[in-house]
Amino acid sequence: MDFKLWTLTALVVLGACAQYDDLSVHRAENSLVVTGVIDAETEYFLREAAAANPGAKQLVLHDIPGSVDDENSLVGLSRFVRDSNLTTVVPATGMVASGGTDLALMGRNRIIEPGACVGVHTWAAGGLFGFETGAELPRDDPAHQLYLQFYRDMGIDEEFYWFTLEAAGADTIYWMSEDEINRFDLSTIPVKGSPAETAAQRDQRCSARLG
Repeated sequence: MDFKLWTLTALVVLGACAQYDDLSVHRAENSLVVTGVIDAETEYFLREAAAANPGAKQLVLHDIPGSVDDENSLVGLSRFVRDSNLTTVVPATGMVASGGTDLALMGRNRIIEPGACVGVHTWAAGGLFGFETGAELPRDDPAHQLYLQFYRDMGIDEEFYWFTLEAAGADTIYWMSEDEINRFDLSTIPVKGSPAETAAQRDQRCSARLG
């Protein structure tokens, strides 16, 4: 994000990160399983883990509530994940939100299993005069460009970015339906087969995973 002198952060749900440990990576068969909050060290840890486990083919995102460093994540980390050819997977029991959802989109191949929780909201930036959200800025504001360029690079329709800004405020999360996930081609294999549920049921189920 271009926040000038502002704090670089993509707020998960404000305060939610405090409930999560730092990001961790461990090997499981042919996968690297990732849990925790994305920060400036995430690219380094993933590079180290991938180098130590050259047979790993998948990046399994089990519990990624967001990012506290979008600038590094959307540029350096995204290039590494895309160039590594790791398939990103959000398992049926998994949850990604905010910057975690962006991490799921970094895979050249992306699998979001039925039952996985995918959350979005507007970003917020804090500075000397308080917080400002992406949803409050006009569409031609330069602060949008980091995100728009990321989605272009990932081959994701830019309309998804505007959808995230309108879906929920910075202090809450909107949990996407399977139809919405498929509408924006977030999973390269369309999501299907999970039991139907109401938006309220999905919100309750996924919010419980967020903690």
